[in-house]
Amino acid sequence: MDFFHGQESLTGIQWILRAIVAFFFLLFATKILGQRSISQLRLLDFAMAISLGNIIAHPLSDERLGMKGSMITMSVLVILYTVGVLFTLKWSLFQNFLDPPPIPLIKNGQIISANLRKARITVDYLLSELRKEKIEDVQKIALVLWEPDGTISSFLYPQHQTPTRADLKIVPEPFSLPSVLIKEGKIDYRQLSKTKFTEDWLKNQITSIYNGEIRDVLLATIDQHDNLQVFLYK
Repeated sequence: MDFFHGQESLTGIQWILRAIVAFFFLLFATKILGQRSISQLRLLDFAMAISLGNIIAHPLSDERLGMKGSMITMSVLVILYTVGVLFTLKWSLFQNFLDPPPIPLIKNGQIISANLRKARITVDYLLSELRKEKIEDVQKIALVLWEPDGTISSFLYPQHQTPTRADLKIVPEPFSLPSVLIKEGKIDYRQLSKTKFTEDWLKNQITSIYNGEIRDVLLATIDQHDNLQVFLYK
């Protein structure tokens, strides 16, 4: 355990062991923080991401620094993060500080310039985000919100929205996710057992239609109508 403490120098094996311990400790800490801490970088999440990265990086690059202090510091930050998340759920004032309500940037086809300054973004940036949503005309927009995580939510007027099956009164088929029968040259027997087909049938289909073997298949799926779709390695 000498690699765990600060020293004048570390051997190659000690550096490797230190990196392994730090890696799994960081995974453990991230698991405790939850998916939110890595999916959306809000104020609290951003502060945690920056802090954890700096704390764990120092003992991995400086042999004179022990890992004990960094791991204790990270543990304290994880606890503070958890408390902060609980506060946002229980205390509305703290929630509004960390996760403020969205700011309307466009309302009824009109850009609200005061809120652009409040969100600290320019008109060019706003238009760029709208283009990503395939919106070319501000007049078609009923509402645009600047979300606390730095993203933009846009809502068109109903007459400019893409018609759905419900609008066209088309009865949709029940949703069904295709089953993966082969992945990277290996048959998924658990998924295959849920179908009415056998391994021999699957192999015959690959051979007769695609002139290949199971090992040649990158991905093969089958849908609710028993349509087999195969992607071969190229």
